[in-house]
Amino acid sequence: MTETTTAPAVSGAATATEVDVRIEDDATPLVRLIGRTLRDSARAGHALQALRKPAATVAIRSHETPQAATIAFTGGVVEVSSGVPVEPDATITVDLNARFAPAGAPSGDAELAADALLALSPPVPDWRTAAEHFWTAARSVPGIPDVLIAVTEGPEGLEQVVLGEGTTHYLIAGAPETLAGVFSGADDLLAVLSTGVLGIQGTLSQLSVMVGASWKVRYDV
Repeated sequence: MTETTTAPAVSGAATATEVDVRIEDDATPLVRLIGRTLRDSARAGHALQALRKPAATVAIRSHETPQAATIAFTGGVVEVSSGVPVEPDATITVDLNARFAPAGAPSGDAELAADALLALSPPVPDWRTAAEHFWTAARSVPGIPDVLIAVTEGPEGLEQVVLGEGTTHYLIAGAPETLAGVFSGADDLLAVLSTGVLGIQGTLSQLSVMVGASWKVRYDV
């Protein structure tokens, strides 16, 4: 458990203390996804009371795969590890492609389960902010197109953000909340594409690179 990220609570929360989210070495995608999501909550000042629980363990299980992880709350230090090695205080089965939406009734401590789910549901930034964050992270991915164009339909017509400069372009279009979810890492790009609510314009090789970039953001790697 050597990878540590300290996420300061944001303002507006003068009484809030920092929350230290730690994930284990060579963490699984699920552990990384949970860790990144909890850090987003801490940075947003969201669910701080839940994140600072004194001592509790919550198991998170995927509803459609064998993936599982454990969140250990220890008074402001939150450790996420793979598997469920001990009997947790609560167990939640979730849909990983639906922002940790519960896929059934939790077992164990119901209040703790509710607090954990709250901590796993940080607010998603607006689509422009999310696109800029995505682009900052994506720039280091080999083969990334020179320019990302994000397009949506606003109250006054089409709106777009153009990020980067160069000759190769990649366009992603969708509703503001759809773009925000993909660019922030809250939603999986491929899963959203399969629903048909997202439009793209680019080559297949560019799509492969963009999927890699989206996973970089989603799993904070």
